[in-house]
Amino acid sequence: MYKEIMENFSCVLKDGKETFVKFVSEKEMAEYLFSFPSSLIVADENASYAVPGERMNVLVLKSGEEMKNQESLFTIIRKALSISLSRSSTFISVGGGVVSDMTAFAASVYMRGAGLVLLPSTLLSMVDASLGGKSAIDFDNVKNLIGTFYPAEEVVIAPHLLKTLDDHQFFSGLGEVIKHAFLASDKTLFDFLVHEKERIISRDENTLGEMVYLSLLVKKDFIERDPEEKRGIRSALNLGHTFAHALESITNYKIPHGYAVSWGLSRAAELGVMMGITDKNLKDDIDFLLSLYGYDTSLRIRKEEIPLFLSYKEKDKKRGKNGVNFVLMRTYGDYVLTVPDESLLIKVIQE
Repeated sequence: MYKEIMENFSCVLKDGKETFVKFVSEKEMAEYLFSFPSSLIVADENASYAVPGERMNVLVLKSGEEMKNQESLFTIIRKALSISLSRSSTFISVGGGVVSDMTAFAASVYMRGAGLVLLPSTLLSMVDASLGGKSAIDFDNVKNLIGTFYPAEEVVIAPHLLKTLDDHQFFSGLGEVIKHAFLASDKTLFDFLVHEKERIISRDENTLGEMVYLSLLVKKDFIERDPEEKRGIRSALNLGHTFAHALESITNYKIPHGYAVSWGLSRAAELGVMMGITDKNLKDDIDFLLSLYGYDTSLRIRKEEIPLFLSYKEKDKKRGKNGVNFVLMRTYGDYVLTVPDESLLIKVIQE
C-alpha cells in the first residue's frame, strides 16, 4: 500500500546540504550494504543480524543508552583507523538511535569529516534519530551533552526490520510517531494512527512503511525551516522531551525514550491547559491516542525526587535567557516556547 503513495525524498539541512531518504526492501538493503568500496559498518548487538555475511569492516557494539559515551566513540574511531579509512570513506550505522548518534558523531570528527549513511533498525531511530543531522554522546549522565550537527548523506529505511522488534522497542518508537501527529498542521497522521491501529499493531510491513513516511514528512518540515535549531522552529520537535529527558536521567534510563516522551507529551498537554495555552480538545485527542495504544501516563514523581528532577531539567539544552523552554501546543501544528512557573511544573509531575 505505502509504495503506491510514498516517494523517496530529500531533506535540506545545514548549509544547503541534503539528506536523501530512501525506502528499500530486504533484498535491496543487503545489496546496498555491499555497495561501498571503503566503509565501516557500525552495528549494535540487536541489529547485527541485519548485516549480511562475514565482513572485516564491521564493528558490533553493545546496545543500550549506557553505551553512548566517549569510550564507544573512541572504539569506533580506532576501528576506522585499523582498516585505513580516509576522509572519502563512509561510516554506516545499522541499529537504533544510540549507535546512530555515536556513528554520526564519529564520522563528523574523523579526519574532520567522513561520509555518513544511517540505516536505522528500530522505529525510534527511523522517525527520530535518523533525520536532522544531530550527533551526540551522553556525558556525566546528561543526555546528548556533547555533539555536532552532521547530516547523513543518506538515510535508508527498511520497514521489514520493524517486524523483528519486541513490543517494548516498538512502542518506544511509536511514542515519537504520536508526538509528530500533534506537531503536524493537519490530522493526517493522527487519523492514520487511529484508523490503521490493527495493521500497525500486527506489524503489517506496508502500513509501517507508510506510517514512517508520514512521520518523517512532519519532521522534515520543521527541520528545513530551522536546520540548526536557531530560530525556535525546530525546537518544536522537542515536544514532551524536556519532561522526558529529566525522567530518563533520574531513573538512570530504565524508562525507554519513547515511553518517556509519551509521558512528557501528556504532561505538556496538562501544563498547557493549566496555563491557558493548550486547547482542551487537543489535550483530549492526546489522551485518547496515548490511551488507544496502551500508554500509561499516570506516573508521577515522588516528592523527595522533585529536586533531582528539577536539577536535570535545568541542564536541558533548550535553556534560553530566562530559563529552560518547554514546548506547549495551542492546537495541531501551533506551538509556543515558554518558561513555566516552577510551581505549575511541580504540580503536573508530583504524585
